[in-house]
Amino acid sequence: MILNIRIWYFFAFIALLIVSVPSSFAQQNIDLTTIKVDDLSDEQVAELVKRANEAGLGVDDFLQMAQLRGMPSVEVEKLRNRIGDLDLSGSAKRSTNASRREPRQQMDFNEITRGLYQPQDEIQNLPSGNEIFGSSLFYQKNRRLSFEPSLNQATPQSYILGPGDVIFVDIYGQSEQYYEATVNPDGFVILDNIGPVSVSGKTITEATGIIKSRVSRYYPGLSGANPKTFLQVTLGNVRTIKVNILGEVRLPGTFTLSAFSTVFNALYSAGGPNDNGTMRAIKVIRNNKPIAVVDVYDLLINGTANLDIQLQDQDVILVPPFESRIKINGEVKRPMTFEITAEDTFENLLSYAGGFTDLAFKDRVAISRITGNQRSVSDVYQNQFGMFILKGGDEISVSKILNRFSNRVQIRGAVYREGTFALSDGLTLSQLVNNAEGLRGDAYTERASILRTKADLSTEMIEVNLKNVLAGTAPDVILQREDVIRISSIYDVQNERYVQILGEVKKPGTYPYSESMKIEELIILAGGLQESANSQDIEIARRLEDSDLGTLSDIIPARVNPDLSISSDSPSLLPFDQVIIRKRANFTMQRLVSVEGQVNSPGLFAIQNSVERVSDLVKRAGGLNQFAYSKGATLIRRTEFFNTESEQIRRQRNLEALRMKLIEDPNNSEAQEEMLQRLFRDLPTTNLSPADTAIASAKRESLDQIAAGTPGFAVKLKESEAVAIDLQKIIENPGSENDLILEEGDILSVPKLLQTVRMRGDVVYPTTLRHETGRGLKHYINGAGGFERRANKKQTYVVYANGAVKRTKSFFGIRSFPPIEPGAEVIVPTKGPRMPLRLGDVVGVTTGLATLALVLSQINWQ
Repeated sequence: MILNIRIWYFFAFIALLIVSVPSSFAQQNIDLTTIKVDDLSDEQVAELVKRANEAGLGVDDFLQMAQLRGMPSVEVEKLRNRIGDLDLSGSAKRSTNASRREPRQQMDFNEITRGLYQPQDEIQNLPSGNEIFGSSLFYQKNRRLSFEPSLNQATPQSYILGPGDVIFVDIYGQSEQYYEATVNPDGFVILDNIGPVSVSGKTITEATGIIKSRVSRYYPGLSGANPKTFLQVTLGNVRTIKVNILGEVRLPGTFTLSAFSTVFNALYSAGGPNDNGTMRAIKVIRNNKPIAVVDVYDLLINGTANLDIQLQDQDVILVPPFESRIKINGEVKRPMTFEITAEDTFENLLSYAGGFTDLAFKDRVAISRITGNQRSVSDVYQNQFGMFILKGGDEISVSKILNRFSNRVQIRGAVYREGTFALSDGLTLSQLVNNAEGLRGDAYTERASILRTKADLSTEMIEVNLKNVLAGTAPDVILQREDVIRISSIYDVQNERYVQILGEVKKPGTYPYSESMKIEELIILAGGLQESANSQDIEIARRLEDSDLGTLSDIIPARVNPDLSISSDSPSLLPFDQVIIRKRANFTMQRLVSVEGQVNSPGLFAIQNSVERVSDLVKRAGGLNQFAYSKGATLIRRTEFFNTESEQIRRQRNLEALRMKLIEDPNNSEAQEEMLQRLFRDLPTTNLSPADTAIASAKRESLDQIAAGTPGFAVKLKESEAVAIDLQKIIENPGSENDLILEEGDILSVPKLLQTVRMRGDVVYPTTLRHETGRGLKHYINGAGGFERRANKKQTYVVYANGAVKRTKSFFGIRSFPPIEPGAEVIVPTKGPRMPLRLGDVVGVTTGLATLALVLSQINWQ
């Protein structure tokens, strides 16, 4: 029947489509396969949707039927998009509108949030703490709790309708229709073409029956034994109600809440009971009659509180003062203050407190109770927990179990599994050793100690010969509770034995000693010999047990094969031996010097022999070129304060460079890869300071002490200094005393011919002047403006280009100034500030002169 009606509607839609198309289509034989949606105007599309809705067809329905009659899918999608663009889909009464209903909402939401969402940190009369069980249910600063009622729940059939509720009435089946109506203040809903229906004060079930009775007059299919039309009433938007919350709450007053709200929603809006409020007997009053008593503990403990109490408009929630409270401390999971009823026993309280902790002493609890004008203590044993009735003011203490063991013994020291063991009846010392999986190889069996605890908690020490006990030649020891057995290691009763190796090995240091240990084995442990090591001159410094005061150690000479192969005459080491391996006298690493400036081949040079001189270096550098100024040549030499690399540091740096080069090369051979692994494994990480570094440190400390004890004396330590040399004389007389022997790190600097003279110090205008042959110092002083007023003329000196220094000389008032050469620097020092003559000094000098004159006059008079 329904299918036939839809087909009839579809043909009506086709007729309407034919009428609605442009006139050019009306004059032709209409074929749905040829209709173009782009040719339809917006008004024609809107009219199509409107007519389809009046016929009871949704958008999806008539689009599907059009496609079945031959309309191309492309045109169907275009028509669907046109309807969507015009926002016409909401016009469909049944299919579309029912699916586009808004989610259920509360009315006057902003007003409702006054109770449900008030920031709890603004609520006054805050509790003294969370010690009262249940207070955190309604109030917590760090966590938002709301008990917000769910609006997405199915329509409760027991929900009582009232003014402000929105209901949806759906009629489906043979006839289809949809109504949406709001209950007005008079309690009626107005249904189109049907009229007002009174539903206020009725449940959803009752309202469904009333509306069905009225609507069945217009839809006969709703009634009868076999109805073909059906009706459903659901709840839309939810109204608000006013609830009065009074008594011992933190924020009493009248609250606007959702009609779905329960007692817990209302209590949360008021902040819950305050410190004096009860949580066991909260009353709900309706129409001046109590209808329910809510126990919050049922929810907190069992989760079975009567949450289904639906609040109604003008309900009153009354929170009376608490009846009785008790406090429980100690080993329970919730040590807090609890509210009790007249029938609560300690067993009930224990369930409120979450039960005992794992460390609780469960056999007995102590209860402090108010009796008259004082307190008394009662002991409640485990078999009385369910019978002992609690009273207000009780304080219960649950203590811990004792921190002691009833059957513990301990074994420590040289056994394979030391620790704690259970004391069984008749357990002996030898059995405990077996339980500990026996003695270690280093166990000292001549004695063992048993620390025994007496009854008065004092201790005594029992010494036994463990070797005899285990062999059965001495009686075994019966152990007692809390015995602690200590079995020493042989290394506990003797010094740890070691040997030490120093000198030319890769990893000098201290190593563990083993019996019959040879020098070769110790050298291998130390990473092998350095390339500079003298394998034929090794000393063993041996500690002497009994010696006279003059002998400190026994020196034993030794030698090893350079390849560390087995040698029959190699001596065995003893504990605490020191093996010293010295350097070969003829071993030295390459030492470099450099030449800079005006030579034919400047650069780095290796020192050939220990007596190579500056003249030899100049020859190897190809001699001076035509631009060289030999008088200005300077030799820069390291001082003892230079941080010289030791040979070991150099070796480490060179090996590190080799390792990095091998890492960077992706095509290493097998031998190179093996070398790379050795470098990673054997590269030394610690270095010994060279002896000259220690000497430099000692000199530095001495100079620092002199400077600290001499006011105004400052020591400037340099790592390198310029040595004044006369290169011209060196070249003319090789091997003379002017021709210095080279040292590592020397730098010979040969400048170009210099043509200037630099003026520095207390002159009028310090500047650089052109050198003029034959001119003296006064000429250059005048060229700088002359001496300043405070210039110390007698101390004027000249620093020459090669680092030599000459000062002005004076003989019977005649000054002899040093000559000026190219590249020289003239330094004119200052006399320093003049101290002003104070009045007291003038008076003192004058008085002294007057006294002297008086004395002389007296002498002359006599």
